[in-house]
Amino acid sequence: MAIRQLPPNLVNRIAAGEVVERPASVVKELVENAIDAGARRIDVTAMGGGLQLIRVSDDGVGMVREDLALAVERHATSKLGGDDLSHIMTLGFRGEALPSIGAVARLSITSRGQGADEAFTISVDGGRKAALKPAALSAGMEVEVRDLFYATPARLKFMKSERSETAAIADHVKRLALAHPEVAFSLSNGERTSLRLEACAPGLMDHGLERMGRILGSDFLADALAVSAARDTMSVEGFAGLPTLHRANGLQCYLVVNGRPVRDKLIVGTVRAAYGDLVPRGRHPMLVLFLTVPPEEVDVNVHPAKTELRFRDPNAVRSLLIGGLRDALGIAGHRATGSLSQSALDRMARPEHRSVPSPGAASDASSRAYMSHSRPRGFGFSDKAQAPLEAVSAPSGDTRGTPTAEDETATDYPLGAARAQVQDTFIIAQTADALVIVDQHAAHERLVYERLKDAYANGGITRQLLLIPDVVELDDEAVAALLAASDELESLGLVIEAFGQSAIVVREVPALLGTCDVKGLLSDLVSALADAEEDGEGRRLLAARLNHILSTMACHGSVRGGRRLSPDEMNALLRDMEKTPFSGQCNHGRPTYIELKLTDIEKLFSRR
Repeated sequence: MAIRQLPPNLVNRIAAGEVVERPASVVKELVENAIDAGARRIDVTAMGGGLQLIRVSDDGVGMVREDLALAVERHATSKLGGDDLSHIMTLGFRGEALPSIGAVARLSITSRGQGADEAFTISVDGGRKAALKPAALSAGMEVEVRDLFYATPARLKFMKSERSETAAIADHVKRLALAHPEVAFSLSNGERTSLRLEACAPGLMDHGLERMGRILGSDFLADALAVSAARDTMSVEGFAGLPTLHRANGLQCYLVVNGRPVRDKLIVGTVRAAYGDLVPRGRHPMLVLFLTVPPEEVDVNVHPAKTELRFRDPNAVRSLLIGGLRDALGIAGHRATGSLSQSALDRMARPEHRSVPSPGAASDASSRAYMSHSRPRGFGFSDKAQAPLEAVSAPSGDTRGTPTAEDETATDYPLGAARAQVQDTFIIAQTADALVIVDQHAAHERLVYERLKDAYANGGITRQLLLIPDVVELDDEAVAALLAASDELESLGLVIEAFGQSAIVVREVPALLGTCDVKGLLSDLVSALADAEEDGEGRRLLAARLNHILSTMACHGSVRGGRRLSPDEMNALLRDMEKTPFSGQCNHGRPTYIELKLTDIEKLFSRR
């Protein structure tokens, strides 16, 4: 077939496919135009998932007659004063949105330029432009898009349900609203307004959190940590949720670069690395971060959708973000999200949780629940002694004790005074106004883990020589994996050697682990090494790999569920948690404790 030049209308529809992927793309482009026009109020209406009608009205500077006629032509824009693409300060700059929308839908734009005596309207129907006409509009601009993709019917087949398209539109509006808290927003389906946000006063850290709470929910508002860091010409500020506040997907991880909401892989990966083992695998933190970078240091002209970026110095960006997030999370100390407590209270208030189980059933059920949920997969219980708690010389099987003066004042501590141990697994503590329930294994696991990391970072982990080296038989693949990592393991306090073809001899172990189940430890280390490789963390990111190994070691060095603790041991554990960073969650991201306010407990018994 001979080569031919495609007609302009077909070229425009092909190009439109890159910019207008779905109704949410149209809303994004139109709202960005309104923000660039200096709007202080933007109203969005979307009917039929945006396929029937999209209307965006704003009070920006608008366009005069001559500019309005040119705005629907391809690559016509007022946002680039020259030809320099390395210093872009606006959300839009390509001059593709309006002509692309007009190529696949029925588009009408009504605008009144700032200071103009009258308004004008222009229409584009499937790429066919009509003449300008006088119109009635007091100020700003109103854009209507009807019958989206009617000119490209094949695209309609790939649209999702009306609910899904509406949700995607809402997501884009929320992201832009978070990125520009100084602008008022509303979102409606023509009959009901689903989102209404008033403009925030200047000052993101002082006033922006209120808008974030409206969009991310009251849980985020209660558990948000302030993030603020700067390095050279870059800075980051915003709020990050506590590690125990996480969701099943990353939709509530909002990232803004120079006022532009993005879903950049580098930043998403950096956030994941910053939270590390504080969030369970497969879960995502909640946060809103604003990154400010000199325009010449970031390329936004990567894709027509403008959601992907390239940084001139990606390592500097990673370092800034990880440092800012880690500082905020470290300051939070042992804090855990209050929503855990509310969730527990809600479950207790349900009728199905008030029935009386048959004798023995409660004990069996709780034991099974703990075994399946609280204990890390692959970790077995051991009758051997575990690492001792700090300041406790010897364990005791008697949880009873005579209250001392110190016990009476211990309720003033954040995690209170230990009052009981339930099923040799959970510590019940009392504060001035709440009960605190602590998972002893999960809590001590985090404490041992943090001590191991601290020891490794400050000169090395102290090792203890086994009087009788422990020989552990494993399959050939496991032996090979452990021996390949023997140098790393030795730097972490575990000294191993080959013992025949299918066995490992362990000569030294980290002193912090006490007397642990060596065979179980080696078996789990094989899994830990495999997981690190699968995550892409293996030898490319040694620190992440080492932390993964230390986490596994810590689990084997912590007190187990099923071990009875003395009052002194329980209180020592609580005090250690209060002074240890990240102790609100175990090494696998699960919470180590929940706090139940006495006022809420009283409500369960109808006392309030």
